[in-house]
Formats: sequence, C-alpha cells, structure tokens
Amino acid sequence: MGMLCAVSFQRYGRLYYLDPGELRPQVGDKVLVPTDDGPEVAECVWAAQWVTEETEGFPRLAGLAGEDDLRRDETVRRRKAEAKVAAKRLIREHALPMKVVAIDHVLGAAEGGGERSTIYFTAPHRVDFRALVRDLGATLHCRVELRQLSARDSARVQGGIGSCGRDLCCATFLTDFEPVTIRMAKDQDLPLNPLRISGACGRLMCCLKYEHPLYQRFQESAPAIGTRVSTPEGDGRVVGHSVPRDSVTVRLDADGSRCSCSRASVCGPRQAHDQHYTP
Repeated sequence: MGMLCAVSFQRYGRLYYLDPGELRPQVGDKVLVPTDDGPEVAECVWAAQWVTEETEGFPRLAGLAGEDDLRRDETVRRRKAEAKVAAKRLIREHALPMKVVAIDHVLGAAEGGGERSTIYFTAPHRVDFRALVRDLGATLHCRVELRQLSARDSARVQGGIGSCGRDLCCATFLTDFEPVTIRMAKDQDLPLNPLRISGACGRLMCCLKYEHPLYQRFQESAPAIGTRVSTPEGDGRVVGHSVPRDSVTVRLDADGSRCSCSRASVCGPRQAHDQHYTP
C-alpha cells in the first residue's frame, strides 16, 4: 500500500502514475516528471492519494515546477510548433508521401547533448527522407531525427474518440498492443463489417480482446445451439446464447415458447452434481 498520483503531459493525453514521495500535488498543479532527457513539466490530473496496490517500482516525482521550469516548458512548446510548421512545409516541397503526427523537442539532453527535434510521421511505405532531414536541420538549427510510426502507434500519439464515445484506450491507459484477431470478433458473434470492428487506426479494435476470455469460458461449458437440454420449465432445445447474462435461450417442446435459463441450470455436469447431492 502506498500513495500515487496521475499526471499528463497534454490535455486529455495519456495518464502516467507516479509516487509523489513527500509531495502532495493537487489537481492542476504543475509537477516535474523524470524522463530520459531530464525532468519535464506535466500537469497533475489526479491528486496524490492512498491506493491498495503495491507502489514499489513506480517513478517518483522530481518536484513541483518552478518559474524557470515553466519558462523552459513554454520554450519547448514553441520550438515544437516551429518544427511542425517547418516539417509540413518542407515535406510539401520535397513531394514526400508523409504525414507529420507529433513532435518531440529536447533543449538539452540529459547526457549534455545539444538541442534535438524528433519528428514522428506516418507513410504508406518506406521513405527516403535524407534530403528532408538535411533541410530541416538547416532550418531549425538543431539535430533532427525522423521516426516512422505504425497505424496503431499513430493513433496512440494523436489520440481521439472511439466508437464507444470515450477517449481511445491506446491513448489513455494501454501500455502495449496485444494481438487482436478476427476470431475474437467471431467468437463474440459480432458483425464482421470492417467499419464496425475497426478502430480509429483502421486496425481491429483493441477492446475486442477485453471480453474474449469470458466468451471462451462460456463456450467451453455452455450447451451448443441445437443441443437438447432440461430446464426448470421443461425439456427443450437451445436456440441462443447470452454471454453477458451468462444464460441460454431454450425453445420448450411443450408449447414452442422460449425461456431464458442460466447456464448453470442447463449444464449437464451441474445438473448431475445437484441430483447426486440433493438430500
């Protein structure tokens, strides 16, 4: 058990959880977060509070941001804006099939290096951007790196709203991408329309994986559609499944009506167990 707080480097951006140490930042406070390139300014969006989880291993806040830190952060933001404008202009001039997604700028690397701008972009294929890097370096007067992102990483960096109406999972809490397959959509009886099961990145939605284990466990023990079963209301045949309700729909032999029964009530091993131990 320990204390944690959550910060974000940009509005509605990904949340990062840190150990506040002796600090007690409140919502809206500007704090310093340790990074590979030195402390960076972020905004506290979740005040420090006690949590039941083990907090050992979480990075610790480097302190509260002072006036010098805020001025430095403002300079970094201005340099990012300048780099984005210059990158878009030069990409058009070089007629390259690239789209700028995000910019990172470091005023001075932790190891003592000079200024560096990292430009993240997407492209349909590999791009020869050597001339572009040379022109960007001459325009921005700093070292420039270009990194190509995949469709999923691009959505994570840019953020957005999913079909559920909430912020994209990859841009808020997912730390890595796990494999998602069309089989997961089939197992959940979802329409295989790409427009319905694809996310903002154009790939299968990450959330298809969230409930998939529940559907797998249900299918392992529930009677298949078409199976004859005995229910508390009489014998019948299974005609449907409802995984969220953990139930099956049965058409009764007596009058053809349908009833909804819990999975446990029509499970053969469960019925045999109940009959054996019923006094």
